[in-house]
Amino acid sequence: MNIVEGKKILVTGGAGSIGSRLVEKLLKRGPKVVRVLDHDETRLVELKHRIGDREDVRYLVGDVKDRDRLRYAVEGIDIIFHAAALKHVEECEYNPFEAVKTNVIGTQNVIDVAIQEEVEKVIFTSSDKAVNPTNVMGATKLLCERLITAANYYKGARRSVFSSVRFGNVVGSSGSVIPVFLSQIKRGGPVTLTDPNMTRFIMSEEQAIELLIKATELARGGEIFIFKMHAIRISDLAEVMIEKFGMGRVEVKIVGRKPGEKLYEELMTETEAERALETEDMFIVLPEMRELLSVRFEYPKARKAEAKSYRSCDCEPLSRKHIEGMLDTLRLEV
Repeated sequence: MNIVEGKKILVTGGAGSIGSRLVEKLLKRGPKVVRVLDHDETRLVELKHRIGDREDVRYLVGDVKDRDRLRYAVEGIDIIFHAAALKHVEECEYNPFEAVKTNVIGTQNVIDVAIQEEVEKVIFTSSDKAVNPTNVMGATKLLCERLITAANYYKGARRSVFSSVRFGNVVGSSGSVIPVFLSQIKRGGPVTLTDPNMTRFIMSEEQAIELLIKATELARGGEIFIFKMHAIRISDLAEVMIEKFGMGRVEVKIVGRKPGEKLYEELMTETEAERALETEDMFIVLPEMRELLSVRFEYPKARKAEAKSYRSCDCEPLSRKHIEGMLDTLRLEV
């Protein structure tokens, strides 16, 4: 099934690290057009140079906070991938209402315009930080998930379907710690660790894109799709990178946790797991709203998930050998 073939698609935040990769992957699947909306003019131009000047791509400078601009961008669109967001935890802690305006109000703007234009499907990119959030970024992502789910309730007779995906740390993306560690190693150190026991769920860019497209195929309305991810101990990652790129001669410095930073992440709460299904490669959290349960939430080879919380600190972390192999795929250079 090729859900995007012949479709008109909008990617918000489409010049970002995940958005731009999604655009490149979508173009290989034969859409009628992909509109790339981003407020960063420079990154849009860089993406245009990388992809080339094509008739099936439109580059739009605009912000999801601007509903009027968004309405023009969405006109005639079949599928929206909503990736525009403020994603850095510490920056959101110090600029909380900017996070609210972009993440929450921006998402509500996407919902409103999508309903008006009767967009077929809207897929929102959330984060595991939305689970039991301890920071502004996670709290805004949680509220966005609830807005996306609720949109299926109040859309009326319109055909639009709204669902979310939850990402872990996407390896090599702008929000990943890997570019930070690499930069510190290039300068000769120190590599700064907030806590040697910190763990995270990780996924590759390929897995992130696969999850987005698979969620688009499967979405019935209100679900949260979560890829089954590996966990990694951040101190192991730092030590492997120092050995690989710093010849083992770079100091590690423990600096303490940053504002809003969690020691571990969670894929879903125990309460969510009670209404979740799972397949071989993903979890699907069904909506809690009883009115939406009349929808037939049926997916190939899905079964009831085990009712427990899924925390990165409880998982066997990736071995150093696997971490090194992961870094090899990124083709990093010092």
